[in-house]
Amino acid sequence: MTEKPPVPAASSRARAAAASVVVACATAAAASSSSSASASSSPSPSPPATAIVAVGAPVLRQRAVEVDVAEIATPGFQALVARMVEVMRAAPGVGLAAPQLGVGKRVFVVEDTEERMAKLTAAERAERGRVPVPLRVLVNPVVTPLGEPRAVFFEGCLSVAGFSALVPRHDEVEVRGLDERGQPVAWRVRGWPARIVQHELDHLDGTLYVDRMLTRSFGTTAHNAERFGGQPIAAVRAALGL
Repeated sequence: MTEKPPVPAASSRARAAAASVVVACATAAAASSSSSASASSSPSPSPPATAIVAVGAPVLRQRAVEVDVAEIATPGFQALVARMVEVMRAAPGVGLAAPQLGVGKRVFVVEDTEERMAKLTAAERAERGRVPVPLRVLVNPVVTPLGEPRAVFFEGCLSVAGFSALVPRHDEVEVRGLDERGQPVAWRVRGWPARIVQHELDHLDGTLYVDRMLTRSFGTTAHNAERFGGQPIAAVRAALGL
């Protein structure tokens, strides 16, 4: 996931806020791997950073397979995790799922830093519930929504390059799974981290944000940033009649 859409030159307010108007998965419009390769028991040699699969690739529409616990410690799997972290940071992004590298395995990585949210005002950070997230690796994750409240914010995905839309997500979730060492983990998150987790889990189930979006809000990333950058979501929804 990345959060930097093209920013119009119109106003400094829009420039400061538009960097956060999109939550996007770290996926680029590039060559995709075949579904047979994605289902192999051992990941193939690390792909180059540009080989992040785009919408239309079968691997993005298939349920990824569980990772055998015995596989986690293998050099091949550890190399996959290292590559995922490398690509996520290079994007730059705040999350990446294995299918985005053409590998149909149930693992994703997340990380958010102060640097990536530096342009947000305190009010914008509070509205999004955005806080730093140290690097985490989740293998075979299971996400459980906690309570009914949902939050709506813009999301985008470089697999659907150049577009974004409002997407409702549970405000708080618990994720359980294994870490990169195969140890059990339980992580309760809310706000922006919860959105990242749900976005990445969707990738493991063959789902993209366009399957969940409020369709009236769908538009190019540039237009949404220009029109709505810096505005609270309540104002955006009112403008769109949502």
